[in-house]
Amino acid sequence: MLTVIIDYESGNLHSAEKAFQRMAAEAGAGQILVTDRAEDVARADRIVLPGDGAFPACSAALRRSGCFEAMVEAVERRGRPFLGICVGMQLMAQRGHEYQTVEGLGWIDGEVERIVTDDPALKVPHMGWNDLVIDRAHPVMEGVSTGDHAYFVHSYQMRMSDPTQRIAHVGYGGEVTAIVGRDTMIGFQFHPEKSQAVGLRLIANFLRWRP
Repeated sequence: MLTVIIDYESGNLHSAEKAFQRMAAEAGAGQILVTDRAEDVARADRIVLPGDGAFPACSAALRRSGCFEAMVEAVERRGRPFLGICVGMQLMAQRGHEYQTVEGLGWIDGEVERIVTDDPALKVPHMGWNDLVIDRAHPVMEGVSTGDHAYFVHSYQMRMSDPTQRIAHVGYGGEVTAIVGRDTMIGFQFHPEKSQAVGLRLIANFLRWRP
């Protein structure tokens, strides 16, 4: 089995690669490949879209490489399991409003908007550890419970139009979407590779997932 982590000029992927390699070895889940080649995305059994940075720049970089079209073909038409991380999750939305309005993948019914809080103690970006609140069960959440914490770094959040597609949230001046999913797709707003045991458990669960 081949799991592809897409490299689209969106930050250092070293820690994510190492975490996925470790859990793939433990789970017997095959090869992990970090690549910017559309042909590798097309042949993947699983696809991971990580990312740090701005929604418009990340979307443009994906399209320039041809990985956007290859990813859509693999996920929408061939049902390959997909995991979006941080901006990779945000790109699953219908559109993003960071600096300008840009169309997303349209896989999740929501829009990406800046976090707004009237509590001066809550800074933006939302950065650091926060406790997950599980909204609904999902196979990738096996062994993860409300109160488990994950590591966040983001200034924008996904505002959900369809609450049934939200799997978990956190509290930060209101409810902030933390995990979304439908069909063969799931997204984490936080960084699982930086979230210690909980993050590694989620990565292993994704690698074992048979939607």
